Amino acid sequence: MLVASEDVEIRRTLLERIAEARRQTDELFDLVRPEALYERPIPERHRIIFYLGHLEAFDWNLLHPYLPRLKTFDPHLDRLFAFGIDPVDGGLPSDQPSDWPARTHIESYRSRIRATLDTALMDGSFCDWARDESPRVLLNVAIEHRLMHAETLAYMLHQMPFREKRCQPHVETPPAAPVRTAMAEIPAGWATLGIPRDDTARFGWDNEYEATTVYVPAFAVDRYKVSNGQYLKFVEAGGYQERGLWTSTAWDWKAGQGIAHPVFWSRQNGGWRYRTMFQEIRLPLEWPVYVSQAEASAYATWAGKRLPTEAEWHRAAYGTLDGADRDLPWGAEQPEPRHGYLDLARWDPSPVNAFPASESSLGVEGCLGNGWEWTASHFEPFAGFRPFPFYEGYSANFFDGMHYVMKGGSPRTERCMLRRSFRNWFQPHYQYVYAGFRCAGK
Repeated sequence: MLVASEDVEIRRTLLERIAEARRQTDELFDLVRPEALYERPIPERHRIIFYLGHLEAFDWNLLHPYLPRLKTFDPHLDRLFAFGIDPVDGGLPSDQPSDWPARTHIESYRSRIRATLDTALMDGSFCDWARDESPRVLLNVAIEHRLMHAETLAYMLHQMPFREKRCQPHVETPPAAPVRTAMAEIPAGWATLGIPRDDTARFGWDNEYEATTVYVPAFAVDRYKVSNGQYLKFVEAGGYQERGLWTSTAWDWKAGQGIAHPVFWSRQNGGWRYRTMFQEIRLPLEWPVYVSQAEASAYATWAGKRLPTEAEWHRAAYGTLDGADRDLPWGAEQPEPRHGYLDLARWDPSPVNAFPASESSLGVEGCLGNGWEWTASHFEPFAGFRPFPFYEGYSANFFDGMHYVMKGGSPRTERCMLRRSFRNWFQPHYQYVYAGFRCAGK
């Protein structure tokens, strides 16, 4: 049982964070012109309007069972917006804009949930009602769920026509030297993935437990993420037409979808253009390439290399010669601008070598904030995994051999999820994520 002072501090801090997370998602929806809210920028995803209701429905469905004085007031919307309908059978959603409620109705639902939850959560008895689950865990789940959607919503907005968005000012990147291929030699050592079960001071999702120590043999890995310029050589060498570089399923996906280059690129007038969030520019050769895991794997094979495993990536990013893991690649110092754009200061990536202060103890740079990094590891549970009883399918539904671990973080990843134990995952044929990669030596 929490003492009163702990209760007050939990509520004060976490409610402030909930308010800030709401502000971030509200600003994202405000970028969308009203006539475009019912569009579906990514075929596999919901229409944008779904997420306007989903974020509040999730909070309500998660928290109101622990607030027994609260009674549901719109069970239809609670169900409609509870879960995604992203297809799992290879099909695409077929709903129409007319199938969804009016924006004003959804916004009224959203406002009522926020006001109701905020009042209830300020009541000290919340911690008594939630005694079967840690109030800290429940509120962190609500916060980080919303922040995850803030990032995946950015993926959707990125694919929208520019005329359907309210543009924001462009943030310049720092100057960087030409990107040169270089590899860091990583000595053999141990990598401790995840969080110990008895560490109650830190929040983690169910897949971050139990802490797992893995021995990593010596290997070499790219000092920097693979850049657009490096990937362009693969494209121009015919990498998308060379079947031997692709797995059979990746080849079928690529051929079936007519994919011949990264989704953020376009071919115009004999040259390559790059789609940023708010404008189209000449392909920035020094930025990291954003691709699917299938494309990253094909490039690595073409280059005579491979993708690192989750444990290898962790060792390169956080490991040290003395065997201890750092909390951040560069050490104990909290992130500053010289380490990268780590506080949502920029929509698009920066040069792969723009922030030498981000270098890890073992010589790799840019591990956080400039794009997630694909690994060769399937998303699987650590030994001792236990699903959250209030959200059993969050991770377990994706331990299916069809998803791969990503590590690091993108320009739109909130700071709290840049922790070293955080694990992201996607299917290998999804191109829209802000995800790049670096190669390991054979």
